This record gives sequence, C-alpha cells and structure tokens, in this order.
Amino acid sequence: MNDLSLATLEKGRAMVSGAAIEALASGFRGALLTPDDPAYDETRAIWNGMIDKRPGIIFRCLGAADVIAAVKFARENKLLVSIRGGGHGIAGNAVCDGGVVIDLSQMRSVRVDRQTRRARVEPGALLSDVDKETAAFGLALPTGINSTTGIAGLTLGGGFGWLTRKFGLTIDNLLSVDVVTADGQLLRASQEEHADLFWALRGGGGNFGVVTSFEFQLNELNPQVLAGLVVHSFDDAENILRDYREALEAAPDELTCWVVMRHAPPLPFLPTEWHGKKILVLAMCYAGDVEEGKKATARLRGIGRPIADVVGPAPFAAWQQAFDPLLTPGARNYWKSQDFAALSDGAIDVLRQAVGNLPGPECEIFIGHVGGRAGRIAQDATAFPQRKSHFVMNVHARWREQSMDNPCISWARELFEATKPHAIGTAYINFMPFDEGDRVQAAYGSNYRHLVEIKQRYDPLNLFRMNQNIAPSTGTRAA
Repeated sequence: MNDLSLATLEKGRAMVSGAAIEALASGFRGALLTPDDPAYDETRAIWNGMIDKRPGIIFRCLGAADVIAAVKFARENKLLVSIRGGGHGIAGNAVCDGGVVIDLSQMRSVRVDRQTRRARVEPGALLSDVDKETAAFGLALPTGINSTTGIAGLTLGGGFGWLTRKFGLTIDNLLSVDVVTADGQLLRASQEEHADLFWALRGGGGNFGVVTSFEFQLNELNPQVLAGLVVHSFDDAENILRDYREALEAAPDELTCWVVMRHAPPLPFLPTEWHGKKILVLAMCYAGDVEEGKKATARLRGIGRPIADVVGPAPFAAWQQAFDPLLTPGARNYWKSQDFAALSDGAIDVLRQAVGNLPGPECEIFIGHVGGRAGRIAQDATAFPQRKSHFVMNVHARWREQSMDNPCISWARELFEATKPHAIGTAYINFMPFDEGDRVQAAYGSNYRHLVEIKQRYDPLNLFRMNQNIAPSTGTRAA
C-alpha cells in the first residue's frame, strides 16, 4: 500500500483528507488501495470489460470487522459506495467512480458440516469454490451455470441453474446471513431474527446491507449426473423449439434443459465444417440416477437430426464449468432479459429472426427453463418476483472491440423490444444491465412495495444504491 497521506476522496464538493483515511487504516486488517497503488488497476477490473470506473479507494476486506469499518467510513463521509463480491455482475455496480469499493473478494472460505448438511460461505467465494467443497461430501447447492460467478451477488438476486427444478433457487436453500447494515451494525437475519430483512435479502439484491457470511442448507447429490449438449443446425430452429417446449411439459424435476443459439465455437466434438455456423444447442442435466436420466432425456435427445450428441455421465462440478470458456472475463458485455410464461410461437419467431442477425461471433441467446420445486414456493415467500414455471430469455451481446458497441447493444435492445408482447414483465435482476433502473419496480411486481418499506427501515438514506436500486419510501438519497 502506498502513502495514504496523499489520498483524498470526493465527497460532493468537499474532500476527505488523507489523515482521515490514515486513521481508518490503522485498525484495518485488510488492504486499502488508492489509485497510485500497483495493484489498483488489477483490483478495480471486473468481469464486464465495458466497465472502466476509478474509485477513490478500495477496501480489500478480510472479515466482518473490516466491512463494518468501511461502511461506517462511507456513511460518515457521505461517500458513494459499491460492493464487490465476485465482480461478475453485468451492470458493473461492483465498482464506482470517485467513491469507495468494499471489496469482499479475499473472503472466500467455504465450510461444510457433513452431519447437518449445512455450509458457511463467505461473500467472496465463487461458485467453483462452493462446488468443490460440497461435492467432496456428496452434497450440492443449487446455483448458476458459470463457475466463476460470485456466490454473493448470485444469491442476493435469487440464483438459478441446473439444480433449481430439483432443489429450488439458491435463496430457497438459504438459512441465515450475517449482514452489515447501513448504520454499521452486524445483524443475523433468518426466519427467526430480523425476518423482514431476511425476506428482502432473498432476491432484493445488494440494497439492504453487506453480507459477510451465508448459511446454506445443502442437498444430497450423486457426484455423477447425466449432462451434456445436443447440437442442431439453426436451420431447424422453429421445429426444434416447438418440440422442446412440448417435451418439457412432462419433464421431471430432476431434468433441466436450456437452449443456446449462436455461432458454433470450435468445439472439439463438432465437425470443423460447422465451426462458425449458426447452431441451436440443447444443454441438459439430469440430477438423479444416471439410468433414469437416460429415459428422461430420451425425448429431448430424439428431437430433429442432431449434428452432435455428447450427453453422458459427468461429475456435476465439472458440468458446472462447461460454459466457462464462453464467458471468460475481459470481453465487452451488454445483456437484456425477459420472462416468458410460455415459449409461444410468436416468441419463437422473434428469436429466430434475431439469431438470423447476430452482430458478432460471441453474441448468443440463452433460454432457461425454471419451475419444479422453485415454482411451488409462494410468490410472496421471498422477494424473488416470479415463481411460476417459466422461461427466462437472456440476450448475451458480447464482443471485443469498442467499435462494435453500437451494433451489439442495438441488437440486444431491439430484440428486447420485439419480445415485450410475449413477456410477462418481471425480470431476474442479475441479468439486468446498467441502464434499466426504471425497470426495477416492474421487475419485482407485487413484491416491490414491501421491499420499499424494508429499504426505508434499514437504509433510509439509500447508502447502498449502486445496484438495481430500490429507493426508500421517503425518496431520501445520500449526498
């Protein structure tokens, strides 16, 4: 760490002196990084390469005491504050310009209790950290599909992936959290303590505090699942998508199948003549007995005339990393998302047209199917807004050169607008980009009003506003 006496932070029109920062540093267990620190640029970089923000100081926390100190410092000095877990959020709210970043990335402990089937997870842990520790005991936590995602942001937004239909959302397996609120208190929130806060944290994002520890209930899962890809020519997309939606009507909870539409990457099992051509992929996972899985996936695998079928037994932790090579950090990303109650013919037509106009080789459309156990939980049981069985469209505009910003962003926005007549209005906040603040109320639907009340109770000055923000009911904002 360089000389902190040289550091100043923007505080509206005033400045926070280096002396104040020095005083904080004397009791801080982690590191305080300023713009002249050699590690500053590496630390402020996040997954989405479009985001280039320069915070005044980065608090690299090592424990709850550091987080409390950072929150109090930001509050007392009326500084803009952002919270970084895995740094994977598409909106780029993990960093801010001029203010402070509370960086939790060094807090990555995962402790599994085999007897109680519970895990204590720190907020800097990635999904790969969780998978490695839980799989060692034949256990699993339902999370997302990209192992480099941070557990904190994923959980606070809801969390869904290959195991959601069998075991529910990530938040449905959350038992308690330790959370530092805007006044600098460390609270335990659960069904028994601060139940209103616990309700809001299960889907309400980073609006209510900084979680320093998650307690999860784990689930028994054979380390070997039946999983893999069935690849089709995109020319057959209309019939494949119609057969896909029909096949899912009778799918057991153990079976999840998502659709990916894009240019074919150079996958080793694809004939070279297909590399770079448009494909439709059925990505499936059966979270149960492998032999039963072969029966359950037979209808999906029997659709059309596949180019390749590489579905087979695989360690679940390895399957969780299958899409990592397509989602590496550093690329420029802009996403748009919709919830569909059903994959209608109209929606299929719009999707087909959009894939026909892909603006770049890394742009793609995901269609995830959610339901099963997650869909049998009451809509008002947690802040997560959409519990009915539904399809989630995630438009991944992804590219490398800044000159491609306009065509790629325009493509995603046009597709989003074209699918509105077929969508139900709610949205998964973890898929919402930086420019959708006006969509937050609709995204939460009937749960929004209660979230506002809880925000008013725990963060009336809106200190935690670098997120898909739920403003307190008074409309008061921090300076």
